[in-house]
Amino acid sequence: MRVLQINAVFGVGSTGVIVRDIHALLKERGVESFVAASSAKDGDKNVYIIGSTLGKKLHALLCRINGEQAYFSRFSTARLISYIKKIKPDIVHLHNLHSNYINLPLLLRFLGKSDIKTVLTLHDCWFFTGGCFHYTAASCDRFKTGCGACPKKRLDTPAYLFDRSAKIYGDRKRDFGKLKYLYPVGVSSWIAREAEKSIFKSVRTIHNGVDTEIFKSSKERLFGDGFVILGPATKWLKAENREALEKLSEAFSEDKIVLFGSDRVEGLPSNVTTAAYTKSQKELAKIYSSADVFVNCTREDSLPTVNLEAESSGVPVVTYSNTGATETVPDRELFAVSTGDIDALISKVKDIKAKGKGVYSETVRDYVKNEFEKEKNYEKYLELYNEIMAL
Repeated sequence: MRVLQINAVFGVGSTGVIVRDIHALLKERGVESFVAASSAKDGDKNVYIIGSTLGKKLHALLCRINGEQAYFSRFSTARLISYIKKIKPDIVHLHNLHSNYINLPLLLRFLGKSDIKTVLTLHDCWFFTGGCFHYTAASCDRFKTGCGACPKKRLDTPAYLFDRSAKIYGDRKRDFGKLKYLYPVGVSSWIAREAEKSIFKSVRTIHNGVDTEIFKSSKERLFGDGFVILGPATKWLKAENREALEKLSEAFSEDKIVLFGSDRVEGLPSNVTTAAYTKSQKELAKIYSSADVFVNCTREDSLPTVNLEAESSGVPVVTYSNTGATETVPDRELFAVSTGDIDALISKVKDIKAKGKGVYSETVRDYVKNEFEKEKNYEKYLELYNEIMAL
């Protein structure tokens, strides 16, 4: 069996690590594994680089002008198709294709005409909408009927002049509909159900995996003694969450709040600090282990891996209960609150502070090991490949 995965990146970022881990597993199992990506961290003879930096910048510019992402890069996509013809994969596995490096209609038409078995992992909602990654925070359900009048026109994939969401949705429905052998997979049960409300049918769920050998409890305390609340800067520093951050700061004025994934930010409350983004999973594991609780105010997320990594490190997580986030905690009554309910969130954190991190560490780590351990979950992709090949 010969498998080709296509993704924006290889070896870095959430999807890049997932693709790398699946690639490694396949090679261990004796499967001929190839990857095509627009950039790669690690050199690998079976990793094909799509396009160029200049080509991606031009693609991004054109996308912003006419509002159609993944409609340019024709020459680099044609070369990718030549590469696919050369290696002759039995299965092509599509991941993240919305980073201004590929012509999606051209690729899908080739896969359809070639009758290549295609696995599609839904890391977000982009494949079954008119171009947005998520829509719940915008209270939009146009993805069910064909999009148009997009409320996120200038957000996820910014379109400055035209709203092409209805056209993009129609193209997605047409091009995916022509794939005779298409096997969509959601990274959470939530996104699988959502995709079935749109253009896909019979979407199975395979959760993303976590390396529980890297993300594990450590006695190291990077932020000193005392109660430490850790959270993702990308969420807490959004405008809609700044008032909640102020309330969290006031409620835990004698404690430390650390927002990781951002350089120094001015104007934060005195007990709130930031920790710079790191590409090292080992360094990230130390950051998680240094906290007493991880608090995620995400308002929409396919499956927030940061929650799982924190739990694998023995840190209880309190999260807003929405989209795929609800699937990342072992007990919603203990660890999840209604989206936007900062008072309830603060109350949960106070409960954890009163009882101590240690009361929850074994429970949350066991949950991740049982439901999200990477080898066990990515083995499910190999099972899917074998199932497809047997048809």
